[in-house]
Amino acid sequence: MKRLAPLALTILLAACGAGPGYMMELPAVQSRLSTPARTIMLREVSMPDYAADDYMARQGSGGAVEFIRRTRWADLQPRAATLALARQLDRTLDATVAPEPWPLSGLPDGEVDIRVSRILAGTNGTFRLDGIFYVRAEGVSLGAPSREFAIAVPMPDDSPAGIAAAQSAALAQLAAVIAASVAR
Repeated sequence: MKRLAPLALTILLAACGAGPGYMMELPAVQSRLSTPARTIMLREVSMPDYAADDYMARQGSGGAVEFIRRTRWADLQPRAATLALARQLDRTLDATVAPEPWPLSGLPDGEVDIRVSRILAGTNGTFRLDGIFYVRAEGVSLGAPSREFAIAVPMPDDSPAGIAAAQSAALAQLAAVIAASVAR
């Protein structure tokens, strides 16, 4: 009986949960790009209302956005995307990249502000990440002040794990686009 108590407690706790939580994983960086900025701040990624929560959403068969029952992201999406992109940009660029609020002394040489208009798994097996990013710099040139992006990534399947993998790949592509934009 004593052996069954921990098992029963584990099953009870699992049953009380809100379903699995999914995390984004970004790939390793192959090479670093040079940029005139020493430091760059990434503002918190702005997302549509349906993506700003921790519930996983996808496009339904009628085109409307629907939430996947009992499936949540491991973190709020604006925060998770901001941290993932900052980490990927910091690995890709020779500058120090950090998210807001600026955690380092002094002011950053540049800022990147990302405004996402769509971040959604579609009914056609494609994950879409669309929007625009703005670059502001003080005393250095970091390329064009704004640039639109439209990223489409095939999903391995429409499961929550497939959606998470496709979103990670889309964010990695966005980090590569931003890095190339601010590099020399």
